[in-house]
Amino acid sequence: QVQLMESGGGLVQAGGFLRLSCVASGRSFDGLGWYRQAPGKQRELVADISREGRTRYLDSVEGRFAISRDNAWKTFYLTMSNLKPEDTAVYLCNAWVAELGRRSDWWGQGTQVTVSS
Repeated sequence: QVQLMESGGGLVQAGGFLRLSCVASGRSFDGLGWYRQAPGKQRELVADISREGRTRYLDSVEGRFAISRDNAWKTFYLTMSNLKPEDTAVYLCNAWVAELGRRSDWWGQGTQVTVSS
């Protein structure tokens, strides 16, 4: 059974730092990522990393956030610095596989990040 478990959210002042963690278990994955969803807004990709090591970032977090993983691909992280109030959202970790041209996704339960001004 695939499980993703996030931790590390919380309340921080603008300009602060947080690191989110996600433990993924149950199978191997082709990619890992972080999404976020703010009230009244669509879920958006924040950052992801493929098994080949390619990373992608949302333009508004480029240079402030970094995605990383351990060598076993069991735990991955989102390190967030210089946080802004507009980064406030529920952050969800995501893992996916691509098989026979079809992508399958799994999600964590989400962790709240609140940035005060």
